[in-house]
Amino acid sequence: MPLLLAWQLDSHEMGKISKEEWMKGTDALRVASLSVLANILEDLNNLVVLGQPPAQAAKTQKGSSYDRARYGSYAADSRKAFLSFYSFCFALAKPDSRNIDMETACALWSVVLAPQFPLIADVIEFINANGSYKGVNKDLWSMMLEFCRDTQPDLSDFEADGAWPSIIDDFVTWKRAQADNEPVEAAADGA
Repeated sequence: MPLLLAWQLDSHEMGKISKEEWMKGTDALRVASLSVLANILEDLNNLVVLGQPPAQAAKTQKGSSYDRARYGSYAADSRKAFLSFYSFCFALAKPDSRNIDMETACALWSVVLAPQFPLIADVIEFINANGSYKGVNKDLWSMMLEFCRDTQPDLSDFEADGAWPSIIDDFVTWKRAQADNEPVEAAADGA
């Protein structure tokens, strides 16, 4: 949830929130307490990261609810909200360069993409096993989301003629080779 907090406060540096960002962000969210902030972040995590249906406003004690206008705009188009959050994560991770290192990208993908797109776990396994990929630019970052959204975990609907970055083509080749080499347990038992 720290990434969601950074997104909502429009933080400009990974792992840091300035006093100005805190004051401006919590004021815009109409946050009156840390418990309210926790509610906001839980609602956003469920909607944006986990892809769950929008939460209904809970009946709460006076002062423990929050202004749900921003949440309502996210709920109206949760796909757009996720894209905004995902793009923010890339910008947050690369303050002084055009790319983010592969280790950081994989860590972010495991937190941001994995809850909705199980295929990313295999992509990360491939990247870690290969070890030759060093960085992620904005194009690859965007295409990884598109790949995960458009492709089934078994790659049955992968369109090889698409203009995918080479790392994705390499991953597909690797995953299919793994699937072809997996022994069938029933055959190994002689059944």
